[in-house]
Amino acid sequence: MITTVPLREGPGPVWLDRGIAIAVVAAAVACTALLLSVDPDPRGYDTHVQLGMAPCSWPRVYGIPCPTCGATTAACLLVHGHPLQAVATQPFGAAIAAAGLVAAAAAAWCLLRGRSALDVYVQLPRGRLLLAGIALLLGSWLYTYLTFGPGP
Repeated sequence: MITTVPLREGPGPVWLDRGIAIAVVAAAVACTALLLSVDPDPRGYDTHVQLGMAPCSWPRVYGIPCPTCGATTAACLLVHGHPLQAVATQPFGAAIAAAGLVAAAAAAWCLLRGRSALDVYVQLPRGRLLLAGIALLLGSWLYTYLTFGPGP
């Protein structure tokens, strides 16, 4: 279980701790607002096109999904309140979006309670999380490949 220390006892300067916590919360709010402003693509990928980005070329060129195909759609589904559909669309994208929301909630809690957000980060098993993230990315790519159906 992760516990936190008071802000002044944290592993870094107070200004840095507060700045990082504020940046995490601000980024989560901005990303959530952006994702709420678009509709998830029913094909399960290319939701990012609504944000002004180019369509994913992998399905068009190779006929297969890229490693993160559907990640934006999954994140969009999650913030629109459809977590099971998000996981079914792209597990890695759903997990990353959920992790971002959890990180923002933890940072907000630290800001409100006078606790060190950096201390929370220092306690995380970052090596294990990295390995789990890589495994989830590769597993999600395989899952997306097996369930992929390019739309019209």
